[in-house]
Amino acid sequence: MSEIASVAATIFRSAAKARRFIVAIAGAPGAGKSTFSELLREVLPEGSTAVIQMDGFHFDDEVLRQRGLRDRKGAPETFDYAGFEHLLQRIRRGEADIAVPVFDRSLEIARAGAAIIGADVKFVLVEGNYLLLDEAPWSGLAPLLDFGIFLEVPRADLEQRLLQRWSEHGKSEEEARAWVASNDMPNVDRVLQRRRKADLVI
Repeated sequence: MSEIASVAATIFRSAAKARRFIVAIAGAPGAGKSTFSELLREVLPEGSTAVIQMDGFHFDDEVLRQRGLRDRKGAPETFDYAGFEHLLQRIRRGEADIAVPVFDRSLEIARAGAAIIGADVKFVLVEGNYLLLDEAPWSGLAPLLDFGIFLEVPRADLEQRLLQRWSEHGKSEEEARAWVASNDMPNVDRVLQRRRKADLVI
């Protein structure tokens, strides 16, 4: 059995007869959360799984500028935590046809109502940097999450992946290195150093 199939089997067993089962897929920036979430969706029962991106709750760049946080985009305080928590509460209640935002990385903006969680969705895979962050208010998510997975990647590998990401998004090598050093790596260190215990570390 492949690793991803083994993880899916563990989630399936843990969910038992739950109507909705919320799985947190956490990790530092560049850890591969989006890729892992999509792979996991493919091996869980077809039609029963949805993926939610915490990145859909990024504050818009103009809001960040007004708050003096544009240069810290991606840090915990640059997300709409209250909106994200409310979404998880609606999912926990088992509501049907819940509209969720999707972050478009090519535009660096969240698109509201870009996906729907239907009534037949049992497994909700939530992916994001701070789902297991042991800091208020993020620690308040714990009761809303049924199962936590942390993707553990060496710090040096994360740095290289982030440099490549920003290069692919049009930044020069100098710009990419400056952004990663001043913004991304502090976020990486915060995730690695301040996380709650996960049910599964990969």
